[in-house]
Amino acid sequence: MHAVSSVTEPSLEETAAATPTPKIFQLYVHGDTKWTQDILGRVKQAGYAALALTVDVAHYSRRERPMLTRYQPPTRRVVPDRKHLASLTWESMDMIREIAGLPFMLKGVQTAEDAEIAVQHGVEVVYVSNHGGRQLDHGLGSTAVLPGIIEAIGKKAEVWVDGGYMRGSDIVKAMALGAKAVGLGRLTGLGLGAAGVPGLVRTLELLEDEIRICLGLLGVTSYAELTPAHLVAAPPANAPDTFSAFPLLTRL
Repeated sequence: MHAVSSVTEPSLEETAAATPTPKIFQLYVHGDTKWTQDILGRVKQAGYAALALTVDVAHYSRRERPMLTRYQPPTRRVVPDRKHLASLTWESMDMIREIAGLPFMLKGVQTAEDAEIAVQHGVEVVYVSNHGGRQLDHGLGSTAVLPGIIEAIGKKAEVWVDGGYMRGSDIVKAMALGAKAVGLGRLTGLGLGAAGVPGLVRTLELLEDEIRICLGLLGVTSYAELTPAHLVAAPPANAPDTFSAFPLLTRL
């Protein structure tokens, strides 16, 4: 299932029409109520299956690697007005959820407190994310906060997670902790960048193979058999960096 952001290209309509598979629309609020109504109308017309409201970008972070390469994503080539993202409240979230009329998830949750409030407001999926580690260098990783959030809300809502998952074993760890789905972004981008569509397909094949190996060596036949007891805390083997899942790259 694809999660299509409102700050990506091509248009949400073109992406929706590209395949018959269900897609989630990930909304960044860059306008007033009228703007929000218009874009959500387009989302429903295009047939998106669910809406994810992004709430962890009240301010654009200092991303030093893009500064070094002088890369500017499309949304930064004209400086956006951040006041709408910065002024989101639980009440405005309720309004957006009502306008959309779609299965609703809140993306960017990083604390048990916010997860509990989200459930009280009827959020169906609490999406744990630290925006790929790009927003705040010293913030906790998604895997670190995931157990506390799951404990706080129990079965009142599904919990999804993303943020630096690069290996099949990473996905198995998240599922063992109680996540219902794991989002991928950087990994698929690396596969696509390395060899286009065939590279992306091969990346996903390798990922599936790693998952099967990990599950098999744990002695389980499905995600449903995983529990937190399959994990134990351990110190990192390598200093963390952008490509921590591929330590050999740091030696080239």
